[in-house]
Amino acid sequence: MPHSLLRRTWRRCFYLSSLGGLLALSVQAALSAQPAPEPGEHLPGGHVATINDHGRNAFSLPAPGLTDAQKTTFVIGNSFFKKAWVAAPSSTTARDGLGPHFIARSCGACHVLDGRGAPPEVKNGRNVEQAMALLIRLSIPGTDAHGGPLPEPTYGGQFNNDAIPGVKAEGRVDIRYQEIPGKYADGEAYSLRKPTYTLTGLGYGELHPATMISPRIAPQVIGLGLLEAIPEADILAHAERQKQEGQGIAGQANRVWDAYAGRMLLGRFGWKANVASVAHQSAGAFHGDMGITSHHFPAQDCTPAQTDCMAAIEGGAPEIDDRRLGQVIFYSQTLAVPERRHPDAPEVLRGKALFHAGQCASCHVPTHTTGPHPNIPQFAGQKIWPYTDLLVHDMGEGLADGRPDFDANGRQWRTPPLWGLGLIPTVNDHTTLLHDGRARNLAEAVLWHGGEAEASREFFRTLPRTDRNALIRFLESL
Repeated sequence: MPHSLLRRTWRRCFYLSSLGGLLALSVQAALSAQPAPEPGEHLPGGHVATINDHGRNAFSLPAPGLTDAQKTTFVIGNSFFKKAWVAAPSSTTARDGLGPHFIARSCGACHVLDGRGAPPEVKNGRNVEQAMALLIRLSIPGTDAHGGPLPEPTYGGQFNNDAIPGVKAEGRVDIRYQEIPGKYADGEAYSLRKPTYTLTGLGYGELHPATMISPRIAPQVIGLGLLEAIPEADILAHAERQKQEGQGIAGQANRVWDAYAGRMLLGRFGWKANVASVAHQSAGAFHGDMGITSHHFPAQDCTPAQTDCMAAIEGGAPEIDDRRLGQVIFYSQTLAVPERRHPDAPEVLRGKALFHAGQCASCHVPTHTTGPHPNIPQFAGQKIWPYTDLLVHDMGEGLADGRPDFDANGRQWRTPPLWGLGLIPTVNDHTTLLHDGRARNLAEAVLWHGGEAEASREFFRTLPRTDRNALIRFLESL
């Protein structure tokens, strides 16, 4: 091993062992002063956007602080979010224009009950159905005119595995998993599954030899308008705080192109914080996932090699107008956040203390205070508890996709909000987590953390089983 690499490796090991010792001391301090629930902590969406519903529809309800007129807009937006679109021409003129290529027929097909998608089931080494809630981003080295990823020349920026009649699907996504065994410090065994993705049955020939792919699972969509209202200065302040703390955590803001603003903005949404606004996210998903054109995305997503796609009948120009799309955007902005469950339970409070002692809260920042929102005045001045810093972090080689996205590199991912985490099994009947659903439960999600979060992962891995369970119990209460 070269001397320079040996020195860097030794320094890294010394840093982790030293930090591990400090974290062990902080555990004792945290547990000896176990905190009580903080005022308002049980209302993660603040007083205007928290609902007391923990059932199957917990992610699908409007913020209770909406006016009657806003609730009407919410209901209409809900209809266009959840009902299926059809190919043109059709008698259903308000919902025709699907495709030519697509992965889903509605927003709700991926965000089931406004919740989190799951990767397709794999049996005998092969996924038994095609990915829907798991989309595949494509790009080649270089950047587009706005500094974003450069689309793959034949298949574009996203791989679509379905198409309308008369148009070829782009192909199939095959998923394989490799089990990686590991052990906690107390000897208990665990296994992590590492996915491999292969694009097969290609409808338009071979991919560019330098193609980069990135799998992205559909996240839950609660509280998006509140995240939109967090002041940019506060997000940037957390990046500076992490830098000043000098503990190896260094979040970075992603600057991205926003079609609605017509300029670069701070990214807040998407797995790499590659989208700045709910408006851009919604219109972009209509375009990329369903092939529905709109004012800011007016052209069908067909490449020159896809002549059948380019010749397909359209459902209007655009296929969803500003009014209807605006109602969907408003719906997505105003979905309420469910109230916390049992925040004062002793095991939950112990887990909360461990969450802070392990430096998890450095990135999963518990609370923010919202500033003004451009079209929802009630959302201003709310103390919310999303558990995110909206920054991207180096999460290590194990989670790396190797694909840059604006300023985010191939090892960086946005800190996902944790609110609603414990209700995913109730709403969506699964427990899969992380950007591609590789983690089968909360413990596996923590154990996949690397890079800047390596010390926090080791903190969790070396905890006694009762403390590991307490930390998981805390996460389930969010």
